[in-house]
Amino acid sequence: MRDEFRADLQIVSQLLVDMAEAIRAAMREATRALLTADRQAAETVIERDAEIDDLYRNVEERVCDLLARQAPVASDLRAMITALHVAADLERMGDLADHVAKTALRRHPSPAVPAELRTVFTDMASIADRMAEKIGKVLAEPDADLAAELDRDDDTMDDLHRSLFAVLLGDDWPYGVETAIDATLLGRFYERFADHAVNAGERVVYLITGEPIASAE
Repeated sequence: MRDEFRADLQIVSQLLVDMAEAIRAAMREATRALLTADRQAAETVIERDAEIDDLYRNVEERVCDLLARQAPVASDLRAMITALHVAADLERMGDLADHVAKTALRRHPSPAVPAELRTVFTDMASIADRMAEKIGKVLAEPDADLAAELDRDDDTMDDLHRSLFAVLLGDDWPYGVETAIDATLLGRFYERFADHAVNAGERVVYLITGEPIASAE
């Protein structure tokens, strides 16, 4: 029974890694659609969001099955609960990539981001990609130190988010309310993507150390 449990737990772990890789690819493609008005990239992200949702449901079903059949305790129970929380964060990250893609598609054939904002969104996308990569790594090989780095990455994302608002609220903003609303929402999508990555990282730290999480949402 113990070997069977470990094998099932490994399947759950791999599903989480697959989710992390999928959401990283989704945000990359969504950003490309956003910055280059690439309709096909946007449509691909939107279509593949269902695959991320399927992975999420698979994790839920397998964890619930393990809880019912194996009644895990101590560290095994912690691993199960962590998997559920991490999967939920990853699923939400996939949704946020989907939102970015839909914004790009709604503005097609024009770019959704004006030239003045391309740099800040490029930088936000770079941070998001780095954080998604780290989540994939810590899920494949739990590493508390690497997971803790996500907080610093999130600080950088928050700084970029503030710089975005400085541009949008400037007296010389030339693009009107509609473009400003789009940019505000897009900034929020990237900022929340980073927040969920931090949450997932904190769950992994909890799994490794067993210490309560103070700031996970």
